[in-house]
Amino acid sequence: MAGSTYGRILTMTTWGESHGAAVGVVVDGCPAGITLSAADIQKYLDRRKPGQSRFATKRAESDTVEILSGVFGGKTEGTPISLLIRNQDQHSKDYSEIASYYRPGHADYTFDVKYGFRDYRGGGRSSGRETIGRVAAGAIAAKILEELGVSIHAYARSIGPVEIDDSRFDLAERDRNGACMPDAEAAKRAESYLDDLLAQTDSAGGVVECVMKGLPVGIGDPVFEKFSANLAKAVCSIGAVKGFEIGEGFAAAGMRGSENNDAFRMEKMPDGVMRPVKATNHAGGTLGGMTDGSDVIFRAAFKATPSIAKPQKTVNKNGEEIEISIHGRHDPVIVPRAVVVVEMMAAFAAADMLLAGMTARMDRIREFYAR
Repeated sequence: MAGSTYGRILTMTTWGESHGAAVGVVVDGCPAGITLSAADIQKYLDRRKPGQSRFATKRAESDTVEILSGVFGGKTEGTPISLLIRNQDQHSKDYSEIASYYRPGHADYTFDVKYGFRDYRGGGRSSGRETIGRVAAGAIAAKILEELGVSIHAYARSIGPVEIDDSRFDLAERDRNGACMPDAEAAKRAESYLDDLLAQTDSAGGVVECVMKGLPVGIGDPVFEKFSANLAKAVCSIGAVKGFEIGEGFAAAGMRGSENNDAFRMEKMPDGVMRPVKATNHAGGTLGGMTDGSDVIFRAAFKATPSIAKPQKTVNKNGEEIEISIHGRHDPVIVPRAVVVVEMMAAFAAADMLLAGMTARMDRIREFYAR
């Protein structure tokens, strides 16, 4: 199976299945000399692991990371970093029934047609557990960005019809509620909405918003390697993502040029130098496919969890139309646990493009190799 590797300079290759012995990732291209420990990675894995609220799957996994290679004496070696997370609570028998039919909203049918075979236990490579490798890799990228003064934070912008109010925005609140929303009042309404859906054996989708601060001007290339395009690829590769927008996004289509354009003005930087900055940020932090120095703001739309106990119509491998009710341990909403996945994929995409951008100017190459 091709297509399990992302990145040009900094790369990640995720591996493993939902009900296999383990899942993990190999990160290559990471510079040597970065301080890295299992704890640096674990803090992000803990944000996505199951069982943390009544709206998450009850699968009991510690998601404990093991660093197998690429780190010595607490520092990265510049060699491939291999990370392993063992599966501890597989209930494969929960999925034996679905081997004979195709679940609506899942990759069962496309896997069967493409490969002539599929791992029906939890979805195999299409399972949400594949994102563990992404988060672990993103944690390494976050360490690179931290060295450069770049920070990234994501949160649930909306769940179903419930959206946060920016006037009540409090990032610390995100980690205090089961909806992963930075607005306590909206989180309560979202949790009430999800409780109603649970009673109806149904599920919800939502939108994750992400803000990237401190990226220098000029990251990304102006044609096929645009910052926004590579970021979109990273985010849209996450299972259940059905839409991506940056800045005003689709709303820009209804705006006039005079409304959507970001005016420039001069501003004194911390180093005392006057530089151009944008007065507004409708573009979401990019111009011509390159970062413009302002915050990069984007959103990812997640569909509702397809595994629901509510009766649904489908077909089996014999071509018979049947009605099913999916049982097992599933999240009634993906969005809260997906927040850190979006955050880490954004971190990885940004770190990769930062490294690729180092060769854009000859004067900087000479400076780097000056003796």
